[in-house]
Amino acid sequence: MTENQKIHRGIWALAVTAFAIGVAEFIVVGVLPSISRELDISLATAGSLVGYYALALAIGTPIAVLFLSRMPAKPVLIGLIALFIIGNLISATAANYPMLLLGRMITAVAHGTIFAIGATVASRLSAPGKAGKSIAMMFAGLTLAMVVGVPLGSFIGNQFNWRFPFWAVTLLAVLGLIATKILVPSMAKNEAQNLSTQLSALKKKPIIFMMLVTVLGFGASFSVFTYITPILTDITGFSQNTASGLLIVFGIATFVGNFYGGHLSVKIGWHKSLTLLLISLLFIMGLIAVTMSMKIPMLILLFAWGVIAFGISPSLQAGMLDTADAFAPKSVDFSSALNISAFNLGITIGEASGSLFVTHHHMELTAWVSVLIALLAQIPLILLKNHFKNN
Repeated sequence: MTENQKIHRGIWALAVTAFAIGVAEFIVVGVLPSISRELDISLATAGSLVGYYALALAIGTPIAVLFLSRMPAKPVLIGLIALFIIGNLISATAANYPMLLLGRMITAVAHGTIFAIGATVASRLSAPGKAGKSIAMMFAGLTLAMVVGVPLGSFIGNQFNWRFPFWAVTLLAVLGLIATKILVPSMAKNEAQNLSTQLSALKKKPIIFMMLVTVLGFGASFSVFTYITPILTDITGFSQNTASGLLIVFGIATFVGNFYGGHLSVKIGWHKSLTLLLISLLFIMGLIAVTMSMKIPMLILLFAWGVIAFGISPSLQAGMLDTADAFAPKSVDFSSALNISAFNLGITIGEASGSLFVTHHHMELTAWVSVLIALLAQIPLILLKNHFKNN
């Protein structure tokens, strides 16, 4: 890659796949009531499809990366995308909740491993000091899915059948596979490391602190986001169609946030970026908690929330790569996988904590849970900063 080449074309291929992944992961949020009705399950049970997806990803990703990180990245990515396609086909044809859950869990493991290995590939394809920007471009596919894929899929799924978006995701993943085959260059294998060397990352306190920042910082939003459609309809008072349209507003915000979050990470450093964004998230979720029943404030806050919640992603991943380089240089791929797990453990914790209130008919309190989780995220971030000072 020349100095003048800002973005390697292989990163665009990763973004295409990330787009399919983004639609697959979050489409359930938009069609939650439809799934609940057709499969004859409660809203909280349908919501668990989000939490179990994230849990399967969190557990499966580091295990898969332990065995795959020493193999050439390109064929591994192609194989994982094929597995992702299989999982979505199972979901699209599921006749009951257990089968749908199985398809989602297969998809989840492929998803997490693609992102863990893809993030390190994006970093290797980037210019020195530009890893945060390259990772942001990869995540741009995920956030673009929030802008276009999830709102459109939600509208189609709610108007016709929730299965249609899963078929669309399958086609998108095929495009991602083709793009990866054509655009991602062959790369040398990483230096082979034994399992004990890889697992030694778990003994490093800075790695654990960085994981906790990701768990709490990213997961804070999901107490609310998992149930955003029923919140907008049942509490704020928007119609179903308007709620689907408002997901576009949120999606645009996530795209803006991811773009500027990557630039902010490069400009002021990932640690300062995380500090600023986490404090902003705390403030925004507090405002949502007290204005959830008001249409105009919710419309404004929905956009601000999307910018902050997904603007944090590039800094979280860049932070883990930097932390691994400093404290576990022989376990960078595995550390990246751990952070992908942390993203999804955060989703699981957020969804589970929100579900507790939804089950007891207090959906309006979910935003206060987000406030508490965002506040707790400050603790490991401060501890991590101290380790870097003393390193």
